[in-house]
Amino acid sequence: MMTTHSDGIDDPASDRTEFEPTRALRLAAQATVAYRHVFAASRAASWLSRPNPVRNNGFGMTLTIDEVRQEAEDVVSLTLTSPDGGTLPSWIPGAHLDVFLPSGRQRQYSLCGDPDDLSSYRIAVRRINGGLGGSKEIHETLEAGDRVRIRGPRNAFPLVTADSYLFIAGGIGITPILPMVRKCHERGQSWRLVYLGRSRTTMPFLDELARYTGRVEVRPDDESGPPDITEILTTAEPGAAVYLCGPTPLMTPARGVMHTLNPTGSLHTERFSALPVVDGHRFDVRLAKQGTTVSVAEDETALTAIRREIPGVAYSCQQGFCGTCRVRVLAGDVEHRDRILTDAERQDSMLICLSRSAGGPLVIDL
Repeated sequence: MMTTHSDGIDDPASDRTEFEPTRALRLAAQATVAYRHVFAASRAASWLSRPNPVRNNGFGMTLTIDEVRQEAEDVVSLTLTSPDGGTLPSWIPGAHLDVFLPSGRQRQYSLCGDPDDLSSYRIAVRRINGGLGGSKEIHETLEAGDRVRIRGPRNAFPLVTADSYLFIAGGIGITPILPMVRKCHERGQSWRLVYLGRSRTTMPFLDELARYTGRVEVRPDDESGPPDITEILTTAEPGAAVYLCGPTPLMTPARGVMHTLNPTGSLHTERFSALPVVDGHRFDVRLAKQGTTVSVAEDETALTAIRREIPGVAYSCQQGFCGTCRVRVLAGDVEHRDRILTDAERQDSMLICLSRSAGGPLVIDL
């Protein structure tokens, strides 16, 4: 037999007494009404209650290149300062800058200096032969005294709170890790760094890491052989936050074994290359201004296909967080794969580096 429980309440009205507000409550109610009339409903509302939106895109500014320094084979660092010598916006480890080069190219580079020193920013760039030209432009054309436009700092790779840390850096992947190591050391936290690379001559900032005696393990391939990421992950303490920045061959196996090796730990990664296309299907994109249609294969991004028709189309991160490749969608249904566009923005926009057709052709404003 099913029984019900009513908490002993038979007739809510039987014990009801009339409520008489106090003088203080009446005054508060009158003040609320007055506020609504003045700040919400009056003509002065838009002036008195101005919006203060969250800044999503960082700060835009032009900085001076104070120094260009050779840090390793094919790696230079750029120290950037304000033209007026002023203090720069603050940042935390893991942050990056969007750098707009004289050619119009836009690239992201991790800040690798001291977060407590806001008199300058420092980035480091490895020259990639056969790349898309951004690193070559920096190495061959930029000099001390030149000015560059930047946006930021922004952070898609923040340092989380943990009892211990294992940092793994592959080559130029040391750049976001370097400020994290500095901050953990200053705080007296438990941490280790395994630094991987082809050879010591190609690994920047070894001199800065030398002061962390017993905390840093340098493993060049020509001395230690190819890295075994599974073996490295086993050295993390239970529950550790593992930070990994490097090439895809390090990333993929790490994601596959991390949970098994350290189920209470966390893995945080930052990659250099575009994300691989998963569960893609072929679709067509009509470029309205060009008057042409491009076909997007199941294993490529819309950006890749569009660049065959428009080589100079704007893009940068190729991972869906910078927003550079955002275009207006004129027709068609979009499968949004980014994490930055709002629901309202998705009504008529897409990021062509990640997002795809949800079925049928798309027409975009290019």
